Amino acid sequence: MTQDAQDVRDWWRTSIIEMEPGKINFRGLPIQDLIGTTSFPAMIWLMVAGRLPSDGEARLLEAALVAAVDHGPQAPSIAAARMAVTCGLPLNNAMASAVNMLGDVHGGAGEQSLELYYDIDSRMGDGQSLDEATRAALTQWQNERTRYIPGFGHRFHKNGDPRAPRLMALVRDAAGAGTVSGRFARIGAAVETALGEGRARPVPMNIDGATAVIFAELGCAAPLARGLFCLSRSVGILAHAWEQMQQGGRNKGPIPPRFLFTYDAKNLADERPS
Repeated sequence: MTQDAQDVRDWWRTSIIEMEPGKINFRGLPIQDLIGTTSFPAMIWLMVAGRLPSDGEARLLEAALVAAVDHGPQAPSIAAARMAVTCGLPLNNAMASAVNMLGDVHGGAGEQSLELYYDIDSRMGDGQSLDEATRAALTQWQNERTRYIPGFGHRFHKNGDPRAPRLMALVRDAAGAGTVSGRFARIGAAVETALGEGRARPVPMNIDGATAVIFAELGCAAPLARGLFCLSRSVGILAHAWEQMQQGGRNKGPIPPRFLFTYDAKNLADERPS
């Protein structure tokens, strides 16, 4: 092979897929051996983490993905998908429009929760107790980033996100079975306890905090948590976009046309010289 040909082959380098005529291997495993034997969550983990998970790990990942698929049309990403469809866009464009709205504020709390958990874990590795590490990490987070702690509290589910307790129960079961360590479940619980101290009402863990516990137990890098959330939420986005296609409607905006927005600029006509 000439150097020019090698340079072309090396333009993209990947350990994910080996592909040539009649051959498709993912991480060294033939696709025909994976089809019908490997679950979709296990396939996701093979692709992003470079290994097939155990059955218990795959079940935990699947639980996290199932829990986060949708939160209703009031969620900006879901609303964007439905609006896009009423503008005549096909499903793929509607899905892309919605996924592109998943950023730091809407969709980023899982990644941020993971960063917080890993910070606490690192402090514990330096010799701090769980309580000391939790308090120090929370103080630094609130001083340097925001007073809101990602993964805890919910503006809609005031009495607690119904998804989080179920996910945490599954993590505890998995820890009991030796599938995961349970270390990050304890860290998440410590954060919840610390946030509730001195308050009339607790600040319970929400879906982002619970899925972050699962991703941390599985050894997931923090940025990858957002990508996994996008995969999960894409299911709800697809469902809502498809439903809107069946319902019809044209050029729907964020509010019904009979409700006008607030106009708060100066009226320049009133300032013209006489």
